[in-house]
Amino acid sequence: MPMYFFLSNLSFLDLCYSSVVTPKMLLSLSSERNTISFAGCFVQLYFYVALVTVECYLLAAMAYDRYLAICSPLCYPAAMSQELCAALLVGSYAVGFVSSLVLTVVGLRVSFCSPKVIDHFFCDGPPLFKLACSDTYLNQVLTLAFAGFHGVTTISVILISYGRILSTILRMGSVLGKRKAFGTCSSHMVVVAIFYGSLLFMYLRPSSSYSLPRDKIVSVFYTVVTPMLNPFIYSLRNQEVKRAVKRVVGRMTVSLPKR
Repeated sequence: MPMYFFLSNLSFLDLCYSSVVTPKMLLSLSSERNTISFAGCFVQLYFYVALVTVECYLLAAMAYDRYLAICSPLCYPAAMSQELCAALLVGSYAVGFVSSLVLTVVGLRVSFCSPKVIDHFFCDGPPLFKLACSDTYLNQVLTLAFAGFHGVTTISVILISYGRILSTILRMGSVLGKRKAFGTCSSHMVVVAIFYGSLLFMYLRPSSSYSLPRDKIVSVFYTVVTPMLNPFIYSLRNQEVKRAVKRVVGRMTVSLPKR
């Protein structure tokens, strides 16, 4: 099913996404090795921005998938074909990695002053460019432009999809049907709210309003908390996953001999 295709790819993306930031953060917290090379910092920034962007488009694709499943169930198998699923996935990765490449290349043109101490737990754009000696106006404009374009595009797809889903659900006569439809979408809506809420707060505002202590707390939500919670949020609301877990646990159960 397309839903499980997107969920498996979201899980893989969360694994990569967490691996970019979390291991280095834990190493810095548990030891005195709290430095990172110049190249390593920009590599981390590149993959972080790329994977965040990919996740935005993947969440939008999942919302579109739920819209077709609920609003056009008879056409769903033909409309959400394997070719379309693959195209949406490849397109998400292409947009994410190309956008990040542009922002990273422009960032490499900036000169940095000493002491090169980033007041953050990973190499993110706003705290990194606070160390710059040269003009960062182009970096700020491009960051705002890319974040705005990707944010508006993906959020529009999500809002339109869920607006039509809500309209369809309200017209349903069956209470059980309404409950099942809401159950299908609720997990995705929770993830979207946490992920987009923290991202929009971080990047769609002027640089003058940045507060690094506050921003570090917000950053934890979309770099650590959201990837950690996604498996629980989706699994606990999914009856098929619950039944699969029960079957696996049942096979692992060993009967103890009676005394």
